[in-house]
Amino acid sequence: MTTSRETTGAKERQMAAAGAGGAKGVGGHAGHGGRGGHDAHDAHDAHDAHDAHDAHDAHDAHDERLRRWRLVLGPDGAESTGRALTGQDAARDGALSALYGGGKKPGGRGGTERSAGLGASAPAVARWLGDIRTYFPGPVVQVMQRDAIDRLGLSALLLEPEMLEAVEPDVHLVGTLLSLNKAMPETTRETARAVVRKVVEDLERRLASRTRATLTGALDRSAVTARPRPGDIDWDRTIRANLKNYLPEHRTVVPERLVGHRRAARSVRKEVILCIDQSGSMAASVVHAAVFGAVLASMRTLSTRLVVFDTAVADLTDQLDDPVDVLFGTQLGGGTDINRALAYCQSRITRPADTVVVLISDLYEGGIRDEMLERAAAMTASGVQFVTLLSLSDEGAPAYDRAHAAALGALGVPAFACTPDLFPEVMAAALEKRPLPVPDPGADVSFRPPYPGRQGGL
Repeated sequence: MTTSRETTGAKERQMAAAGAGGAKGVGGHAGHGGRGGHDAHDAHDAHDAHDAHDAHDAHDAHDERLRRWRLVLGPDGAESTGRALTGQDAARDGALSALYGGGKKPGGRGGTERSAGLGASAPAVARWLGDIRTYFPGPVVQVMQRDAIDRLGLSALLLEPEMLEAVEPDVHLVGTLLSLNKAMPETTRETARAVVRKVVEDLERRLASRTRATLTGALDRSAVTARPRPGDIDWDRTIRANLKNYLPEHRTVVPERLVGHRRAARSVRKEVILCIDQSGSMAASVVHAAVFGAVLASMRTLSTRLVVFDTAVADLTDQLDDPVDVLFGTQLGGGTDINRALAYCQSRITRPADTVVVLISDLYEGGIRDEMLERAAAMTASGVQFVTLLSLSDEGAPAYDRAHAAALGALGVPAFACTPDLFPEVMAAALEKRPLPVPDPGADVSFRPPYPGRQGGL
């Protein structure tokens, strides 16, 4: 059995059980013993109909199990299951076999090669991509695309415009395109930008409004002052804060303490620095961070800086008006020097008490470990709200350096994986200087041990 084939998650359409129509009552006949005989006849018919219905359902369920096993096992399972595939099921089987093995390669003519492969032809792969979009739902298409790129080395074919036009855009595809950015010919670049822009716009529609609303509320709360001007007094809060001073005989509240907002409501209140590890394993996080960076930069009460790093540091703040430009300004892959990146961020801090630094990294440090930790400690001691996210994606925690995560935790800087949906709440808590909503590691976030292939290094 091909395990990878089984785990594609393909949600084939369920075959509806052909329910037998309810058996109609057979009219009573004279001589059946009156009403009693009629009831006995109906009961017998109903019992027979129920048994027939159950048998039919059991047969359909068995046939559906065989069908699914046949799709899981591929052509090699035809004999063991005794189940032939026709129509769309046969086409699904061909698409799966081309990727996971056991069938002909797309574009092949009369061959019987029994190994996985999509060939080296971009048109053949484009046809295959069109097939899987026809026969499988969107989430499954994205999984199969990633498997085709990873298992069969099709990254190079993404440099051809006809291929890009056939793919289903998603965050992982954007990561792959960004890793190929430097090798991308001009004839492909515009198509690639269109694919990236579609994903970015989808993310903005999903995340922007909620992020702005959540952070605006946090900024308003952080701007509360006990010495407001008369026009800036929040009377509801002032009354609640002074209820202990209520004088029953005068039916009034003596406001010993006024609560209101600072007059400079439209000025910059907080500074945010997003410091993003652009190593290859962080591709999805880079995409989400670019989108969030653009959203934060659009808020006039925030001053947002976006910094990406590998062994060098690049400040992409001047491109934050277009997250697509930010993404094409990154260079995925290479080593990691967190210490150098933090040194740059530290040099740009002018108001520590009003600054939030968000380090997005799996913490595999190829630079100077002790200096990295010293910089984090120094920023925290100066009043900076320092947040470490092991990832910013929907995939849970990546492999990460547990020793560095524990060392940061000892400094009061928790390191955790964050989903895009949780990020606004994390930022709101940081802006208000309250405890971060760290997810339970045993619940939605999958913490995994480091894997050998991803190590920090210069």
